[in-house]
Amino acid sequence: MGVEVITAAELPERPLLFASGADAYMPDRVVRTMPSSDGSDPTWADEVLAALAPGQRALGALSFAAGAPGIFHLVQGGERSLVGPAVPPRPREYDVHEFPTAERYAEMVAAALEEISSGVLHKVVLGRCLDVVSRPPLVVAEVIDRLLATRPGRYVFSVPLQACEEPGPVLFGASPELLVRREGAQISCTPLAGSAPRSDDPDEDRRRAEGLLASAKDLAEHAFVVDAIVHALKSVCVEVEAPATPELLATDTVWHLASPVRARLAAGLEGPSALHLAQLLHPTPAVGGVPTDAASATIAALEGDLRDYFAGCVGWVDGSGDGEFAVTIRSAVIDGDRLRLFAGAGIVAGSDPALEVIETGAKLATMGRVTGLSAELGS
Repeated sequence: MGVEVITAAELPERPLLFASGADAYMPDRVVRTMPSSDGSDPTWADEVLAALAPGQRALGALSFAAGAPGIFHLVQGGERSLVGPAVPPRPREYDVHEFPTAERYAEMVAAALEEISSGVLHKVVLGRCLDVVSRPPLVVAEVIDRLLATRPGRYVFSVPLQACEEPGPVLFGASPELLVRREGAQISCTPLAGSAPRSDDPDEDRRRAEGLLASAKDLAEHAFVVDAIVHALKSVCVEVEAPATPELLATDTVWHLASPVRARLAAGLEGPSALHLAQLLHPTPAVGGVPTDAASATIAALEGDLRDYFAGCVGWVDGSGDGEFAVTIRSAVIDGDRLRLFAGAGIVAGSDPALEVIETGAKLATMGRVTGLSAELGS
């Protein structure tokens, strides 16, 4: 695989891309777009797989909620390594609106804690957004260029949410979290749950990391996610293995607890594709909660119609069923001069509303930096 220098000037205006580590899939040609009103429907996944010709992939995204939209673009060619200098943000004026406000978000966390103390919930993830109008409008290609250069998350992605040749919203971001990867019979997941904001002071940063590893609250939150993934994988896999304790994973703004989970499809069976596995696993408690139905009801009641594709998953699958999907966190949607950034935090017994406001603010800062919003976010 060759190394190709890509800058914003060379990217399409609305790029379609999924990058994992140093490697990226930026297709040469879009053959067909296949949207669905229900991205959780396995028959639609069957149709996507059946439509793939040799040498093609389907690249796209699923929404957070069951029964909500999904979209995949059937594409050809374009696997490469992308490197290049980051293009600095152009001067812009921004109108920024918190939704909900930090004060309202703290109230939402307190309401969720009441549900947890009553026994209705064990964990729920609550999100908040920044709605931004920029003048002149942000250009997706510029932001992707900086994400590819700075890599605040392992998975850099950009997915138009309608036919690529049509103007409209684009989902993009830099996720640190692997939902699922299938390579032949080998299955991998790396859930993240439990986090702490990083510090510019090395000693304080180390203390925060060590504190996260020792935090009973964060370890309990993490265990919910790992247990749910292991349980789901056991329904379709053999030799499901998860570490006894999590490890640390660092991004530019946040420390995470991470647990690499490995499994294998049974010999002699074709097994589910990466897309079918994504439908099976998503949403994990890392973005939803436990129990799933009660958490989903709480999210809908407290957040309202906030998420759509946020906290969903994004990735690719090929005709053999192999593929890779990341959880759609550290993400944004841009549509003309309007931008929405999203971040969430896991709420469990012992969560502090004020600290969850700080945590979500740190997560919003990842995309805030690459979109030029650092001053407005106070960083």
